[in-house]
Amino acid sequence: MAIDLSLSSEVQALVDRTRSFIRDHVVPLEDAHDGDITAAGGDTFRVGLQQAARDAGVFAPHAPIEYGGHGLGMSDRAPVFEEAGYSLFGPTALNIAAPDEGNVHMLAHIANPEQKQQYLAPLAHGEVRSAFAMTEPAPGAGSDPSALTTRAVRAEGGWRINGSKWFITGAEGAGFFIIMARTSGEPGARGGATMFLAPAGTPGIRVGRHLDTLDRSMVGGHCEVFFEDLLVPESAVLGEVDRGFEYAQVRLGPARMTHVMRWLGAARRGHDVAVAQVARREGFGAKLGDLGMVQKMVADNEIDIAATRALLTRACWELDRGESGGNATSIAKTFAAEAIFRIVDRSMQMCGGLGVSGDLPLARLSREVRPFRIYDGPSEVHRWAIAKRTVGAAKRALRDSE
Repeated sequence: MAIDLSLSSEVQALVDRTRSFIRDHVVPLEDAHDGDITAAGGDTFRVGLQQAARDAGVFAPHAPIEYGGHGLGMSDRAPVFEEAGYSLFGPTALNIAAPDEGNVHMLAHIANPEQKQQYLAPLAHGEVRSAFAMTEPAPGAGSDPSALTTRAVRAEGGWRINGSKWFITGAEGAGFFIIMARTSGEPGARGGATMFLAPAGTPGIRVGRHLDTLDRSMVGGHCEVFFEDLLVPESAVLGEVDRGFEYAQVRLGPARMTHVMRWLGAARRGHDVAVAQVARREGFGAKLGDLGMVQKMVADNEIDIAATRALLTRACWELDRGESGGNATSIAKTFAAEAIFRIVDRSMQMCGGLGVSGDLPLARLSREVRPFRIYDGPSEVHRWAIAKRTVGAAKRALRDSE
């Protein structure tokens, strides 16, 4: 089987432009604001960043060409997104930050022509932001989406939605919401969910408090959102009724991989900072980088970076082939979330006191990448799913052999 990992000349040129744009324009802005996008100016700051990305020819690499993007598949996105992630503000600049990037991907695959015109086009162009409203407070949907409690019932002229959500990224200031609500069955049932589209100004949508989380780099924060007798028309249904959980997989598998791409870029920056530090810092009669224990940390970082890329490559290959990629994306996400944190943590250790100070970006990188072991499915849930598939396959093989 021939394996070709080379990039086309067009994609390589986009990678190179993205690298230059991020390091020359975006990294200094991140450093000036300690990676806190709200302190930098929130949406006003985002608009300026995205215009700079358009001017540099690197905006919206993932969006369909007909909506102003570069139309890259998953495999070609990986090196571009990694370069964007080298700065915590980079994904926002390129319009590939969560949740908008995943919502663009899902709308491109599921929305009808009218919905694409109303929602996908302005989102892809950066004219608005969006929010994906699925996660709920306990005992509602979290790591187990089948626990979904938000309910949508048929009403005159459409559907009436009631429920509460939280940890809804980008909710403050979003232009529209994609709402996951139960349209049949009871909490715990594996089916019966439907996705609805609603402009943010629709009566019945209320954004509550911002949850105080470790990370600070996402515009609009992570918020509570309440749907109180929200009435939406039949045309608000995204896809088909009762197929919401199925459609969620269209978004979640690729979104997990784009998270890996972006945060791998952040981890690489941390590694680069640490390697530069130990290459010049002297102690115990030698450069720190010449000492065995430091060399082990450098080597382990290189191994984690290479292994993360390899697992990501496999998962993206499956997704580009139209496969579900369920097992490959779970494996890649779980390994990457833990490896990325290890890379940043070792980098802090190599830099000693400076590593935990504001003089280097490592402390804020650690702050940003730690939640990835929870976001998009905790490592424990992915391990359970991987094991369940593996044991299930073994049981089927035993039955077939009898």
